[in-house]
Amino acid sequence: MTFEQILPELKAGKKVIRSGWSGAELYVKLVSEGQHDGEKLNPYFLINVSGEGYTMFTPTVCDILADDWKIIE
Repeated sequence: MTFEQILPELKAGKKVIRSGWSGAELYVKLVSEGQHDGEKLNPYFLINVSGEGYTMFTPTVCDILADDWKIIE
């Protein structure tokens, strides 16, 4: 799937991954708008990496142009 195809799935709460990644990456998910310390927290992507936990994810140009995205359960 392309990033354009996978984005609605992310918005629907699905977890996604690229099959072209090395394997330490478990999934990417979208965190909805919220609040932190009384301030608005804008939506953002998180990636779960095996052994490291969560970190913020910003897709690269290669990620956006890739066609190896897939939904995981």
